[in-house]
Order: sequence, then C-alpha cells, then structure tokens
Amino acid sequence: MRIGITIGDVNGIGLEVALKAMAYGRWPGTTEFVLLGSEAVARAQAKQMRIPISKRLLFHDVGSAVWSPGRLRVDASRLAVAAIEEGVKLCMAGTLDGVVTAPVNKQGFQRAGVEMPGHTELLAALTGRKRFGMLLMGGGLRVMLVTRHLPLAEVARAITREAVREAIELAEQGLCWLGLEGERMGVCGLNPHAGDGGTLGEEEQRVINPIVRQLQKKGVNVVGAVPADTIFHQAKQNEYEMVIAMYHDQGLAPLKMVGFDEGVNVTLGLPIVRTSPDHGTAFSLAGRGEACAASMRSAIREAIVLAGRENPWR
Repeated sequence: MRIGITIGDVNGIGLEVALKAMAYGRWPGTTEFVLLGSEAVARAQAKQMRIPISKRLLFHDVGSAVWSPGRLRVDASRLAVAAIEEGVKLCMAGTLDGVVTAPVNKQGFQRAGVEMPGHTELLAALTGRKRFGMLLMGGGLRVMLVTRHLPLAEVARAITREAVREAIELAEQGLCWLGLEGERMGVCGLNPHAGDGGTLGEEEQRVINPIVRQLQKKGVNVVGAVPADTIFHQAKQNEYEMVIAMYHDQGLAPLKMVGFDEGVNVTLGLPIVRTSPDHGTAFSLAGRGEACAASMRSAIREAIVLAGRENPWR
C-alpha cells in the first residue's frame, strides 16, 4: 500500500509532524509513504529538528518554497496547493491508495489565488463531487458537520432540509465505511434546548425534525433533534456512534476537549481516501521541534484502514 502525504504549509508544523509520524510510528510492513512537496525543504527541516527520515519515505517534488518558520508566504501556500492537486491526481490514477493532508493556512489559500474556504471544498472540486462532508473523530466521538467554515451569523440560514439530509446520509455511509453499519446516529438541535418546543427557535420544528422523521421511515437509525448540551455526553456513553452537528464549533469544541491530540478529519463523499490531522498550522510552534505528531499518526493510521475497505463513493 502506498499513502501520499501532502507537505502542507512548510512554515507551519505540518511537515514536522508528518516526518515524526512516519519516522516513529509503527506501520504495516507493506506500507510506503510518498511525500508530495519538496524534498529539499523536508530534508532541511528534518536536519534542523533532528528528525530521522523514514526508510519507507519516497519523495515526489511538485515545487519549491523558502522555509521561514511562522511566516505566511505565498510561495509556501502555492506549494501546499500544488501538493494537494498532485495527491488527488495520483489517487484518481490509482498510483496512491490514499492521501493524508498536512495543515494549510486559509489566508494563504486566498493569497495563492484559491477561492475555497478550506481543504475539504478544494478536494471536492478537484474530484468533481458536489455531495461531500467533513467527519471528525477523536476521544471516542465521531462528529459530522452540516455546515463547515461559515461565520456564525450565517449558520441559521444555511441549515436547510437538504443540508441536514445530505449530512445524515453521508454520515450513514461513513459509518458503513468505518465498519459500523446501521449504528445509531444523533442529530444536534441548532438552538438551546433544541428550540424548547419552538420558544427558543423554530429550526428544529421546521427543518431538522421533519428530515429526521422522513429518514427514520426509510430505515435510517437516526434520532433528533437532541439538545447539543447533552448529546455529546450521551455519545460518550455509547448511545450514539455518530453525532450530526449543525455548525463547526458546536461539533469540534467537545471533540477537541476529549481528543485534542488524536483528532482525525475524514472527507466523506470523495472517490478517494483523504484524511488529515485535526489541527492547524500552529505558526507559533513552527521550527522548534516541539509539535505533537499524535494527530498526524492517527490520520495516517485511519487512511491505511480506509484504503483497505470498499469506498462507498468510488
């Protein structure tokens, strides 16, 4: 099996944690890694931070950039984008069995001319998919997002019946991919106390609950809307194998509380395997050799597992 790892923004911690994960992780004997980016930058960082380069690691250059730890540079952002594009291309061609993406900077994306809010949307565009989603896992929780990188003021308008339906359906397929077919899912309410019968908001009655009932009639094992202040505790008690959250921080705040160092992001709906660590570029830590590689190790491990299973969207 061959797993690609994109270089991410070289001025953050992504390359550091990728090198550490490959060097110090325990991997199946048949697994090889391909670093998509710049061999020169990778070797410079490895030397500076005294990280051994894994014997399983191959290099695939797609460009170059100046390594300036902690600085936002357009050349680094362009290199990160080129690595993502090449990773998708090689996965679609069957040369790679999956790709793990190191963190990028969203402001850097814009400076590099990429009008996308993040990795997930860019990957969907590159693979030609319109139905896709963001699944986060860590600390015993699995969280699917209905909306992703939106300002909070725009979230309520984006909670439509179609958006909720799509998230639940993708989550159900995602559970199958994870080997948890048919397990129970819980859907968060948007408002405090899930709207409290409409006194604290009507989205639950108008949008969320009608879709949940429709899908229940089709045999989908889903319940909702459940108050967001209790659903994650219930999920930790194994009442739900998946939580459908309405917006980014509603889902990620509890997940990062219990699984900060091990979180994994899996993109659902793509014809390829894509995972990533659930953290950002952390410019303030860059170049110091102090970044924790646990989340990257988890992302690589999950990519290997999923690459060995049938992809529901291939």
